[in-house]
Amino acid sequence: MKKILYIFIMAALPMLNAMSQTMQDRIDLNMAVQKIGATLMAVKGMYIDTTNTAQLADEAIKGILAQLDPHSSYSTADETKRLTEPLNSNFEGIGVQFNVLNDTLVVIQPVSKGPSEKAGILAGDRIILVNDTAIAGVKMSREEMMKRLRGPKGSVVMLGVKRRDVQETLYFRIVRDKIPLHSLDAAYMIRPGIGLIRLENFAASTKDELHDAIKKLKKKGMKSLILDLQMNGGGYLEAAYAVASEFLQKDDLVVYTDGRVVPKQRHTASGDGSFKEGQLVILVDEYTASAAEIVSGAVQDHDRGTIIGRRTFGKGLVQRPISLPDGSMVRLTVSHYYTPSGRCIQKPYKKGQKKEYEEDVLNRYNNGELMHLDSIHFADSLKCYTLKEHRVVYGGGGIMPDIFVPLDTTIYTKHYRDLGRKNVIINTYMNWYDNHRKELTGKYKDFDKFRNDFEVPQELVDSIISKGREAKVAPADDAELQQTLVRLKLQLKALVARDLWEMNEYYVIMNEENDIVRRALQLLTPNP
Repeated sequence: MKKILYIFIMAALPMLNAMSQTMQDRIDLNMAVQKIGATLMAVKGMYIDTTNTAQLADEAIKGILAQLDPHSSYSTADETKRLTEPLNSNFEGIGVQFNVLNDTLVVIQPVSKGPSEKAGILAGDRIILVNDTAIAGVKMSREEMMKRLRGPKGSVVMLGVKRRDVQETLYFRIVRDKIPLHSLDAAYMIRPGIGLIRLENFAASTKDELHDAIKKLKKKGMKSLILDLQMNGGGYLEAAYAVASEFLQKDDLVVYTDGRVVPKQRHTASGDGSFKEGQLVILVDEYTASAAEIVSGAVQDHDRGTIIGRRTFGKGLVQRPISLPDGSMVRLTVSHYYTPSGRCIQKPYKKGQKKEYEEDVLNRYNNGELMHLDSIHFADSLKCYTLKEHRVVYGGGGIMPDIFVPLDTTIYTKHYRDLGRKNVIINTYMNWYDNHRKELTGKYKDFDKFRNDFEVPQELVDSIISKGREAKVAPADDAELQQTLVRLKLQLKALVARDLWEMNEYYVIMNEENDIVRRALQLLTPNP
């Protein structure tokens, strides 16, 4: 009981001991701990109904953190594991990419050289049994399916599988293993001499993935690089300055952190980067955050490359993870990120007003900041200067790009958004692809042939529009329908490319119509 009551404060003691505190600070802290402990003891001992003390402790911690900044947070043991898994670059399981179609787990692709591929699982297989427990047709959640498929490396799981054109259920014995997760979504030559690399996040493996991708693209003749950080929510600080080191000179300042108690820390480039010369463009948008903003800010401040897109999210608070005895974790904000020129990346916030903070991007949209450059205003007090060319840049939250690309609000019609929101597009597409998988894989062995020849079948488009009407989703008029079809066909072609190959091919298709990517190509492609 006592252990549960004091886990939070005991975990924080090393930090507290490092603080310069007055005697009154210590007295106040001790009193606060006693009050929380006494309250929980009283509830446990005298409250009219049975209570879960551990759950009450969780809620107490959440209540404390809710009065602080928007990024200090608490996660239970299970939540902590789910949150850290993508950044640790691997998990342990059977190794399949899947989706849930009609209450059944359908394998999109087995992970290359993973345990499922080795055992004989194929794309299109339906996993219906896990260790004799049915997971199909029982309305099991996606999370519960994943929980049953995952397990420690070396453990064995028996799968029952239904395969197209095979009547009987097939059974597979699979030995679970470590399954790599990648933070690099795409790396290809988008034009002669111009490479494009897209990062989804900043994880433990990002440095090596990026380094290898740059080397491969340079062998293909890359002279200029587009680094796509659109919608990149960040990740590990260590990965951020490792990525920045690929482009900056040795000892160039990447970022520094400073806080009330935690001492100022400087992080500099290692000097072993593989693209320290050559034209560099970084793409950002309003969802580019944290570690992605560190890289963008460092490149901009050192005048190393050009930032193109829209002002980034503005997440510049450093969280220190505090592991608690039961596997849960507190992420406590301890300092701010600053770019080399001294700009604070963090946008303004009011303590305890998380909802207002979370609506910031929506407010930018409503204020016209995402569509019109002249709607963005910076105070003179926020003015800073880049380190080499002494160009004016502004602090006050996020990274303002060198070249602004407005959000095109006509691309996604309300009709299209509603089709997506009700899962009409993805569900109809998955059914169609599942029925045509064999035909498509036989016809398109080569991506270039697919890219040039494939046209989205009218039957698929008609089916989506029809399913939409059944779900009470219809275009306002023919003009909206025609505008919807333009984006819908592009999305469907990219999805087929993804399922026949990888995410890389998905972005090869999608990027040709991405306004920020196209603006980068205009900058890098000489006029004829």
